Amino acid sequence: MTEAAFSLSLAILALAAIAAVMAGGRARLWRAGRPAKVDWMRGLMALPKRYLVDVHHVVGRDPYAARMHALAAGGLLGGSALALLALLPPLGGSRLFWALVALAFAVALAGGFMVGRRRYPERPARLSGGKFQRLPFLLAAYAGGAFLVALDAALAGSVWPLAWPGLWLAAAGGLGLAMQLDRGPMRHAFAGALHLVAHPRAARFEGRRETALAPLNLEAPRLGVATPADFAWNRLAGFDACIQCGRCEVACPAFAAGQPLNPKRLIQDLATSMVPGATNVAYAGSPYPHAREVAGIGGPDLPIVGAGAMIHPDTLWSCTTCRACVEECPMMIEHVDAIVALRRFQTLELGALPEKAAAPLAELRYADEPQGRPLAARTDFAAGLDLPLISARAGAEVLLWLGEGAYDLRYGRTLRALVRLLHLAGVDFAVLGEEERDCGDIARRLGDEATFQRLARANIATLARHSFRRILTPDPHALHVLRNEYPALGGIYEVVHHSAFLDELVAEGRLGVAPLKASVTYHDPCYLGRYNGEIDAPRRLLDRLGLARLEMERSGRRSMCCGGGGGAPLSDIEGERRIPDIRMDQAAQTGAGIVAVACPQCTAMLEGVTGTRPEVRDIAELVLEAVEAMPARAREPAT
Repeated sequence: MTEAAFSLSLAILALAAIAAVMAGGRARLWRAGRPAKVDWMRGLMALPKRYLVDVHHVVGRDPYAARMHALAAGGLLGGSALALLALLPPLGGSRLFWALVALAFAVALAGGFMVGRRRYPERPARLSGGKFQRLPFLLAAYAGGAFLVALDAALAGSVWPLAWPGLWLAAAGGLGLAMQLDRGPMRHAFAGALHLVAHPRAARFEGRRETALAPLNLEAPRLGVATPADFAWNRLAGFDACIQCGRCEVACPAFAAGQPLNPKRLIQDLATSMVPGATNVAYAGSPYPHAREVAGIGGPDLPIVGAGAMIHPDTLWSCTTCRACVEECPMMIEHVDAIVALRRFQTLELGALPEKAAAPLAELRYADEPQGRPLAARTDFAAGLDLPLISARAGAEVLLWLGEGAYDLRYGRTLRALVRLLHLAGVDFAVLGEEERDCGDIARRLGDEATFQRLARANIATLARHSFRRILTPDPHALHVLRNEYPALGGIYEVVHHSAFLDELVAEGRLGVAPLKASVTYHDPCYLGRYNGEIDAPRRLLDRLGLARLEMERSGRRSMCCGGGGGAPLSDIEGERRIPDIRMDQAAQTGAGIVAVACPQCTAMLEGVTGTRPEVRDIAELVLEAVEAMPARAREPAT
């Protein structure tokens, strides 16, 4: 081993010690958070798969970024680890081994150049600047200098004039990287690994949809999150895992509409606010659009939200809870969980709701329905139809959950079509009628956990009085709550969406359909696609109808929100554009004459778009049209 190579190994050992000190300083900040139950052994054993498979599955959506990350991170870690192993005499004396070290650092150098190429001469808007702009130079200095030292060792010291400058270059670059482990970009490296090990939603890595909000202990001394210390410590670590890639920013419908929300900025504000004496002046990414003025100060025990704090309340209420940010985040950060936790404190402790949302929530608390309408009027849409009540019979195979939208005349057309299809298919079904309260979705998303839990327990008690096999609903929000969030309170049901149920009926021949001659694009509801993974059934059904199906640029689990979730229509935070207008523009670009929808909220939002646009039709309406196009005898259900 050459003297320069030995010095490189010692320098890397010293840099690792400095990095550990810097990382430890950051980790001490997380101790301010609440305790969290973590299965450490399971998480550590799963880390390679979570990092190399789950994370890179998301990173791979941007092929350039995937190659860049693999080269830079893989080469950096591999070269550094090998250089440390060279302190072992049998390895350090091997020229072949040092050739391997040189190769690893050459790979890291190539990755560093790719990092620089992405940021220079012009940095994309979604990427943060500031310290991030120095990152390619530090990577290139460390990897390039170490490469020269390793190359010299591999060539038995024949290029020693390059080795010693290389050593100093590597030391300078490595020191710069190590110093960024506290408040710079490199904190993502160690915080990200720990976040993956101690992730608050570990089931996400096991192929399960893990989207339900956790119940709030209503007996706790503080309801919701007011300060960084109110978050669990692994949530704080998750905020530090952010690499500020801006993918969440690009995906966010509120950001696109010019509302004061940027999920990347939000996570950075949360990460910054855990530091004593924190200010937000160092942030160098895209701001909140039309940002409301705040003091921009924080600390582990200081309020996060408020004009005198780090985040303005309008930022919280702009969120549609669509989880597009979560879906795009390569580090699996849970933005929506954080927003709802902050909303809970604003609603339950401060009563600080947006003005337009206060009245519907008050009606929901006292009338079990957000507009205060009589529960018995929920079935008025079915005038003239046979709508059996489950209370008048021993039970039913299928319980049809109508949802809050049943009061709406437009959604009533969807329900009428569905009821007619169920009769044509010979389905044994019934409804709760005036026994059906609101499911509580809006209350929970707006932070009113007390009202949600009251409604949920009342509905669970009602459902326990009746006999049925499955719950059917055309409302993805109700489906999500009933399927995923009621179980934590004791209500466990098989819940199916009407698109999947109708697909079953058509596939089984219980509904005969004639081909429809039209072009259609399907809009994925967030609470059906992203939250519940139901992507294929609606498309299969449209294909069975013979429709020419065209996909929007954003579809499936990466679909764009209509703007109707999370209580956003009630919060009504002003922006530059309306989210449904943006989504309808995307639909119009396909050239389709029809936008097929599968959610009453999506129907209302998209039909509210003015001007020339495609026709908005619920899937049930399209199926009924195809059934009615069949000869009368063919409509009879198969026996």
